[in-house]
Amino acid sequence: QVQLVESGGGLVQAGGSLRLSCAASGRTVSSYAGGWFRQAPGKEREFVASISWSGGGTYYADSVKGRFTISRDNAKNTVYLQMNSLKPEDTAVYYCAASRSWYPGRYDMDYWGKGTLVTVSS
Repeated sequence: QVQLVESGGGLVQAGGSLRLSCAASGRTVSSYAGGWFRQAPGKEREFVASISWSGGGTYYADSVKGRFTISRDNAKNTVYLQMNSLKPEDTAVYYCAASRSWYPGRYDMDYWGKGTLVTVSS
């Protein structure tokens, strides 16, 4: 079992930056791939970014490519999402997720956090 807790959300002006963190606990969390998803009000949850267990592989949604960076520190059991050049359309609840395997475009995750709210004002 893996438990995931997100932090770092908040209110930011358009053009600003935020860094989300996802702290993981449980068995062998460093062997799990990590991912970030988001759900805006009235919309379905969508994929944002994912990273392999080693950090050597990453994959991004086209809407965030070049602005967001996913990374991980296995010594701290933490996955990060650095978000730059934020836009109002990035406003959403951001969810951390983990999966036992990784490949670019994998969206079916095994574990989920409860989410952290990011609000970008114009």
